[in-house]
Amino acid sequence: MANIVIKATPKQIEAMQTAYLSHMSANIPAGAIFAAKKPGLSITAYKSGKVMFQGTAGEREAAKWGTATTPKAKTAKVTTASLPVGFSSKNVAGSDEVGTGDYFGPMIVSACYVDQAMMPLLKQLGVKDSKAMTDPEICSIAKKIIPVVPHSTLVLPNPKYNELQANGMNQGQMKAILHNRALENVLTKIEPIKPDAILIDQFAEKNTYYRYLAKEPTVVRENVFFATKAEGLHLAVAAASIIARSRFVEAFREMELELGLSIPKGAGARVDQVAADILDSKGEVTLQKYTKWHFANTTKAKNLSRRS
Repeated sequence: MANIVIKATPKQIEAMQTAYLSHMSANIPAGAIFAAKKPGLSITAYKSGKVMFQGTAGEREAAKWGTATTPKAKTAKVTTASLPVGFSSKNVAGSDEVGTGDYFGPMIVSACYVDQAMMPLLKQLGVKDSKAMTDPEICSIAKKIIPVVPHSTLVLPNPKYNELQANGMNQGQMKAILHNRALENVLTKIEPIKPDAILIDQFAEKNTYYRYLAKEPTVVRENVFFATKAEGLHLAVAAASIIARSRFVEAFREMELELGLSIPKGAGARVDQVAADILDSKGEVTLQKYTKWHFANTTKAKNLSRRS
């Protein structure tokens, strides 16, 4: 019986809660965030960030989240102490993603290059951790920085996301490919300039990240660093996050216009009800076009639908 322990980020644990929502167990061990059971598999996520997969399907299921390790292995933590001295003032290319835990809407990755000369202007324009900002603030700042910051934004539409997922590609691999390609685009734009470093907002352990890119024709490897909460470590990642979030907000506006409905973000109960309403009024094909179909919200929406 496989017994796999992985180290997960808060974003990953949130996505797991969504994915296993219909399999949640009422018996939650001390120190755990949630426990879920599927045939041949038990999943327990702890407040420490560790997630245990037990059962015959444990290894395969853990691999879907991109950070599978043996219980003895340790996932390296990247902190400010691991970065070069004075990192926040270096010329850096950084990347971040949005939309991974939202049932509706695409997955989006942005990468930006920020050098020392740009930093005073970006600070003046209000570039900071986007989690502390409202959507209108993010969109306003994005409009101001897009013309001055070398960047690349890649959007993975829901139909393509669902196709890749159905063919066995997990979300971690999709993110890795998008980060790599966005960074490649930025490096091409700024040639012959080379950044002092590259910072990726960490969603997977380093070796796993590069394993996901094994089939990519080119891979960005030189001076690459990984860190959680990277928005607070360099303005390049903060700018990338703002641009990605701004595009995500635009995608929601486009969806709402096309569907004639107000679409909630996230993956909670309101999302389930809106998804059920779309099933009733427009059908399954339409709902699938705008959602990450493998999320547990699909099953919940079908249960709420009047068609069921």
